[in-house]
Amino acid sequence: MLRILYGGTFDPVHEGHLAIARAVAAAFNNPVSLVPSADPPHREPPGANSEHRARMLELAVAGTPDLLVDRRELNRKGRSFTVDTLQQTRAELGPGAAIVWVLGIDSLAQLDTWHEWRQIFELAHVLGVQRPGTEIDQSWLQRQAPAVFAEVRPRWRPLGELASHPCGYYSPLAIRPLRTESASEVRARIAAGLPWAGLVPAPVAGYIRDEGLYGSAQTR
Repeated sequence: MLRILYGGTFDPVHEGHLAIARAVAAAFNNPVSLVPSADPPHREPPGANSEHRARMLELAVAGTPDLLVDRRELNRKGRSFTVDTLQQTRAELGPGAAIVWVLGIDSLAQLDTWHEWRQIFELAHVLGVQRPGTEIDQSWLQRQAPAVFAEVRPRWRPLGELASHPCGYYSPLAIRPLRTESASEVRARIAAGLPWAGLVPAPVAGYIRDEGLYGSAQTR
C-alpha cells in the first residue's frame, strides 16, 4: 500500500499546486491526497479560514480521480503539526505501508525549523518537489540548508525506491514545466485590483468572488 500526502495552506489553491500534485500522481501512478493545514505553526495565519480553503481544494480537484482532499488536519483540535498527521496516518495504515510526504524544496530548506522534524523520516518518506528558485541537486540543498542536507544525504534514493519501503528515504522531483504561481501572488493581485483569475482554476476563482475572499468583493 502507498499513501501520498501533499500538505499545505493552499491559501488559495492555484494552478502551480495542481501541477505539482498531478506530476507526483503521474510519477507514482498513485492518487495524491492534498491535506490543507488548519493552523500552520511555522507561518502567519492564513488569509481564508480552513473551511474556505478546503472547499476551494475540493472544487479544484473535482472530477480528477487521482487528486483527493484529506481534511484530517482541519478536524484536529489545537495546533496542527506534520508529525501528528503522519503519526495518525501510520497508525491507520500499519507499519508496512509506504507513506510519502510531499513538500516544495523551498520548504524542505526550512525543514529544520519544523516541530520534531527528524521524526518525519521515521514515519514517512519525503519527496521534495522543485519550486521556482530551487534546484533538485545535492549541492544546492547543501548550500541552502546544511543541517537539513546532513539529515537527508544518507537517505537520498531514486524515486522508484520510495514505494517499496515504508519510510525513511528522500527523493527530489523536477517539475516540467515549472510554474511560477504562488498563493501570496494571488492574494496580492486581488488586493491590488490586478488580474488574478487565470492563476487559479475557474471554479476556485468563482468561489473567491462569490465569497468575497482576499478583498475580491472590490474587484468584481
